[in-house]
Amino acid sequence: MIKKFKRINNLAVFQNFDWNSTIRDKGNNVVLFKPINIFYGRNYSGKTTLSRIVRALETGNLSDKYENPQFEVNITGVADSTPNNLTEHGKKIRVFNEDFVKANLRFIVNPDEGIAPFAIIGGNATIESEIQELKNELGKKENIEEEIDASGFYLELKNASEMAKTALQAFQKANKSLSDQLSSKATNNPNGIKYKSEKYGDQNYNINKLKKDIETVLEASFQPLTDDEVTQKLNLLQERANPDIPEISKPNLYIETLNLKAKELITKPISSSDKIDELLKDAILNRWVKEGRQLHKDKYEQCSFCGNHISQERWKELDSHFDKESEKLEKKIDLLISETKNSIQNIDSELQINKNMFYSKFHSVLDTLITNRQHTINNLKIELNIVIEKLQDRKDDLLNPKIYNDITDYSQQLEDYWTSFETLRTQANEYSNSLGSEQTKAKRLLRLREVSDFTTNIQYGFITANIQSLKAASDVETQNKQVVEEKIKQLISQIEDKESLMKDEEKGALKVNEYLNNFFGHDFLSLQALEETDDFGSKKIKFEIVRNGIKAHHLSEGESSLIAFCYFMAKLEDVETKGSKPIIWIDDPISSLDSNHIFFVYSLINAEIFSKHEFEQIFISTHSLDFLKYLKRLPSALNKNQCSYFLISRENEISKINIMPSYLKDYVTEFNFLFHQIYKCSIVDAEDENQHNLYYNFGNNARKFLEAFLYYKYPNASKDIEKLTKFFGNNRQASTMTDRINNEFSHLEGLFERSMTPIDIPEMKKTAKFILDKIKEKDNEQYDALLLSIGIEMKNTSQ
Repeated sequence: MIKKFKRINNLAVFQNFDWNSTIRDKGNNVVLFKPINIFYGRNYSGKTTLSRIVRALETGNLSDKYENPQFEVNITGVADSTPNNLTEHGKKIRVFNEDFVKANLRFIVNPDEGIAPFAIIGGNATIESEIQELKNELGKKENIEEEIDASGFYLELKNASEMAKTALQAFQKANKSLSDQLSSKATNNPNGIKYKSEKYGDQNYNINKLKKDIETVLEASFQPLTDDEVTQKLNLLQERANPDIPEISKPNLYIETLNLKAKELITKPISSSDKIDELLKDAILNRWVKEGRQLHKDKYEQCSFCGNHISQERWKELDSHFDKESEKLEKKIDLLISETKNSIQNIDSELQINKNMFYSKFHSVLDTLITNRQHTINNLKIELNIVIEKLQDRKDDLLNPKIYNDITDYSQQLEDYWTSFETLRTQANEYSNSLGSEQTKAKRLLRLREVSDFTTNIQYGFITANIQSLKAASDVETQNKQVVEEKIKQLISQIEDKESLMKDEEKGALKVNEYLNNFFGHDFLSLQALEETDDFGSKKIKFEIVRNGIKAHHLSEGESSLIAFCYFMAKLEDVETKGSKPIIWIDDPISSLDSNHIFFVYSLINAEIFSKHEFEQIFISTHSLDFLKYLKRLPSALNKNQCSYFLISRENEISKINIMPSYLKDYVTEFNFLFHQIYKCSIVDAEDENQHNLYYNFGNNARKFLEAFLYYKYPNASKDIEKLTKFFGNNRQASTMTDRINNEFSHLEGLFERSMTPIDIPEMKKTAKFILDKIKEKDNEQYDALLLSIGIEMKNTSQ
C-alpha cells in the first residue's frame, strides 16, 4: 500500500510539502494512508496534481511541463518512489483523472478522435472448458482471511514450501549456532580473542580472521605449541620493547680554530714607535696610566693624583702611546675570551647520554663511555681555561707579545665517543625491532594454539559436516519447490494463452453500456465496438459513441463525464487488471453531474469495487460536499482503522494536505464549512500573509452562508437587503457593509475595477465579527451548536 506522500516540491501548487511535519493527529502522531482514503478540496486546490503523481507510478511517465519536479512516495515493502524510479515499486495501479480521459477518450478533446479499445474475457465453450480443466489442475491458492484451503498444484506447492522452509530453518539454525560460537570466541567481551590482544596480538580480530585461523590449524602440517613452549612464549611477552633511541648530534667544538685565534692575538707584536719607554717596561704602570688617561681625558686639566698641570704635549705623548692598534687588539682579545667562556659553558651539552633509554645489557658499556666522555669534557675545559689565562695575560701586558704554546685538542676523542654511542644506539634499536618481531610471532603461535583448542572443544569438524548435510537437504527441498513453481508457472501461462484467445474488445464496449444503462439509465447513449482493416490488411477494433444508433456529436460535459467514468470502471475488468486487486485512485469523478448522477456514481463505485473487494487500496477525491456525504456510506468508510479523511486546501499559490476537520467529516454540509470560514476570518491575524485567502474568499463564503441562514430565518422577506436589515436590526453599518461585501467581493461582473484594487482586510474581519455577534445575540443556542460542529469549545469563544 501507499503509506504517504513523503515529500512534494516544484510540482504545480505543491512546494516544499513535507508529510511528517504536516499530517499529524491531535496526539502529534504521523497519520498514514489506510486501505480507504477520501480527499475533499475545492476546485484548483491540488487534487489532480496528487492524482498525477500516482498516475506517473502507473504509466512511468510524468508531464515534462513540470520544471524539476521532486516527490517521494512511501510504499510498503519497497524503496520510496521518485521521478527516477517511477515503476520499480511493482504495484498494479489504476488512476482515473483528466489525463486518463485525454489518453483513452480522445474524442472528448477532439471530436474526430475515437476511444482506445480494451478487451475483457469473452465466451467460447470449448476454450472455457479447457481453461477450467487447467484451473482445476492448478487448484486454488490458500487464503487465510477468506478461509480457503489450497488445492491442486497450489496444495503441492504449499507442502513443498513448508518442507523447504523446515529444511532451510534447520540448516540456518545449525549454521547460526556455529556462527554465534565463532563470533563469541572472536569478539565477545571480555573473553574473546579480540579483547586479549596483549596475548594474541590483534585488537581488530573478528570472525573472518578466526575462520582463516581455523583453516590453518586444520591443515595436516600444523603443530600447535606444547605446554612448555606456551610458557616460554608467555615469558617472552613479558619483555617490553623500548622506543627507538633518537640520534644525538655529532660534537663540533672547533677547538683548533679557537687555538689558532688565541695564538695569533697573544703573539701579535705592536709597533714601539711613539711609545713611552718607561710604560713599555712596566706593564702594571702602563695599565695604571691607561686607566688614568681614560678618567682624565676631556675632564680635568690637572692630575687628580699629584695636582700638577697636564700639558698638551703630555696629552699628545699619551695618545701616541695608547693608539688605535692597541685598542683594536684589546677588543679582539676580549671577544675571544668571551667566545672561549661560552665554549666552556656549552661543552657540557655535547654528547649527553641517558642510559635509561637503553636495555640493561648495554648499561656497562655505557657507564664506561659516560666516564670517558666526562673525563674528556674536563680536559677540554682545562685546555680552554689555559687559553683564557693566556689571553688575559696578553691583555694585561698589551704592548708586549707573549710566547704561546698550543693547547691539546681533545675534541677528536669526543667525536670517537660519539661514534661508539651511535653504534650502541643502532644495536639497541635493532634489538627493539627484533624483540617486537619475536613477540609478534609468539602471539600468533599462542593464538593458533588457542584456536586449535577451541576447535577441539566444540567438535568443529562434526558440526561443519552436519551443517553441510543440512544444507544439501535444504537445497533438495528448495529444488523440489522450484519444480512445482515452474509447473504452476507453465499452467498459468497456458491459461493466459487460452484466455488471450477469448479476449473480446466488444465485451469491453458492452461493459461500458451495462454501466450506462443499469446505473444511469442512458439506454439511448452507448459505446460501440467497430472492426476496421488497417493499411496492412490486419483487423483492429475501435470504440465509438453512438446516440440512438447514430454516431454522437456535441456531447454535453455531463455526458462526457459519465462515459469517461463508466469506461474507467469497465476497464478495471480488462485482461490486464481483472483479479489483480490494484491500487485505485479516482479523482473527482462527478464533474458537471447533477445530484442524481452523483448518487449513481457513488452506487457504481460501491457495487463494482467495494462490494467485490476488487482493490488493495483506494483513493477518492472530490470537490462536492454532496458526493462526500455519499462516500461516508461506503463499507468501512466510518471505520477509523480502515479509512482516512484528508482536506486539500490552497493558500494563494501553495497547496497543502491536512487531516480533514471533524465538522467536515462528521457533518458534511457546506453550511458548517461556510460558518467555519467566517469564524476563522473573524479571529485570524491580519498580518499573517498565509491566511489572506480567507479574506479573498470571504465575500463569496459570507454571501452563500447568509443566503441559507437568512432564508430559513426570514422566509417572508423577499429581498436580501430586507433580510440583512432584519438580522442586524438597528446596526445599519453592519447590514450596509455586509451587503456591499456580498455584492462587490463575491462577484466581479460590472465591477471589474474591483479586481484591480487590494482587499480591505479590516473591513472583512469586522464584518465577520458583526455576523457572528448577531447570531450569538439572536440565537445563542444555535451559535454554540455551530461552534461545536466546527470543533470549537464554548469556553474558547469569548470575543
